[in-house]
Amino acid sequence: MSNTSAYAGKVALITGGASGIGAALAKQLAACGAKVVLADRQVELAESLAASIRSSGGTAEARELDVRDLSAMIRVVQAVVSHWGGVHYFFNNAGVITGGEVEEYDARAWDDVFDVNVRGVAYGIQAVYPVMIRQGEGHIINTASIAGLLPTPGQVAYSTSKHAVVGLSKGLRLEAKRHNVRVSVFCPGVIRTPILSGGRYGRTNIEGLTEEAAMKVWERFRPMDADAFAAKAIAAVARDEAIIVIPGWWKVLWAIDRISPALSMRISRAGLQRARAMFEAAGVRRPQLPRP
Repeated sequence: MSNTSAYAGKVALITGGASGIGAALAKQLAACGAKVVLADRQVELAESLAASIRSSGGTAEARELDVRDLSAMIRVVQAVVSHWGGVHYFFNNAGVITGGEVEEYDARAWDDVFDVNVRGVAYGIQAVYPVMIRQGEGHIINTASIAGLLPTPGQVAYSTSKHAVVGLSKGLRLEAKRHNVRVSVFCPGVIRTPILSGGRYGRTNIEGLTEEAAMKVWERFRPMDADAFAAKAIAAVARDEAIIVIPGWWKVLWAIDRISPALSMRISRAGLQRARAMFEAAGVRRPQLPRP
């Protein structure tokens, strides 16, 4: 089955669809003939992207959505079903990041990440899964991260949330099979998107960290272009792959983690030490410990 034949005429709902991976997925899916719905808090940006897709001959619309609100999520899904007749592909993609080491967090750092990355993903499933069961078909694709498969110091809250998404996706894939509903999980490596420097709703928690300094650290991981990621990702979804790791070279580190967790921890610790050294060289100060 070609990518085009998999998506042509199908309805694809994408949360976090206004920018980054979500926007790249939207463009690729529309080019394959899907009817794309961009759901995002940044509704004006989503509307601009939808207009651009339509001007290129695709089918797209924007919907305002905060994934932390279950009732809003249900309303968006109901509106999509009413207008388009169903939801065939649900890209459960909205996410935020909190950077810095745990000693630099306050309670909000945990809440911000868990509310969007875990609760928001669960709410999306709560709204869409019953629709797909009634349809007798559908594909849920949750966006996790390579940080959901590997130890990731310096992003512990984010990594914790993405491990949860991986676990959710693996379990739901097994349950959903009897309903002819497929479930996959994206575990991207470093993709060149706004989230690398915090994004619209994320934060670094590191005092004095500039975008330039942050990007210098990320460049060590060879960020992949978001459009290139999306092209490979939707091909993997069409093949119904369960855990989709892109770029492929990250699979080596994932394999090491499964074969030798101790070695994986040593590699991650060395990476943390290099990042600390780069931040210190850039004059980034370690902040005061937050109050409980």
